[in-house]
Amino acid sequence: MAEREPLDVIDAIFSTPAMRYLKTDPIPDEIIWAILDAAIRAPSGTNTQRWGWMVVRDQETKNGIAEIYRDTWARANRIVGHGAERTRDEEFTANKKVEFGAANYNSVEHLADHFEYAPVLIVPFMIQSGLRPGDDPDAEPVVRPFQGSPLMGGSIYQAVQNMQLAARAYGIGTTYTSVANTEEHEPRMKELLGLPVNTRTMCIIPLGYPLDVDELAEVGASPARARFFRPNRIPVDQVTHWDKFGDQRDRD
Repeated sequence: MAEREPLDVIDAIFSTPAMRYLKTDPIPDEIIWAILDAAIRAPSGTNTQRWGWMVVRDQETKNGIAEIYRDTWARANRIVGHGAERTRDEEFTANKKVEFGAANYNSVEHLADHFEYAPVLIVPFMIQSGLRPGDDPDAEPVVRPFQGSPLMGGSIYQAVQNMQLAARAYGIGTTYTSVANTEEHEPRMKELLGLPVNTRTMCIIPLGYPLDVDELAEVGASPARARFFRPNRIPVDQVTHWDKFGDQRDRD
């Protein structure tokens, strides 16, 4: 198996940013298996483990998913009012507390433009039981259309974080995306992936080795994006409340 970086768990958490500038180099099967094996070690409500993991390498399937992603991203980009001309303005910063500016938006646009070139897309999905309250537990379950939304994915999202941390240990960049997992596009996603009606896709995780410095320069991105950097966040003491909302303390 490819070498795995011996990372302390806290070090891994502090160095797993969204990585959107990815190489097209293939990822070995053994690493995919190891990453997913780490994913399924996450807690699962009542240990039902009603999750599945679709590994997408087929180019036509990736092309179809990329079309969905670009469609929903374009609409979302218009709705929030940050068109491409603003995202490329280096003076533009949407949130000065976390320096969320042009570099961030440009990385999202790059991902949208190159979505299908990620060597692997992993699509986590939930599987709904055919039984409902009052049904005979010994009867053959009925396959019914999935009822719910991605917001019901408390268990699977913990597993996704496990997966991203495991990928980090193998030097593989990931980013969580859910803009394409809308009710509108779910039928097409199911068609592309051959999923039954009692499932629901929860997000899409592109995986790939990060671009190196020279490759980043070719796409106009910062060389800092070539490494697993510490994500910039609002300080923890500004978002933490003790017992009651508004009771905040300075961190020693």
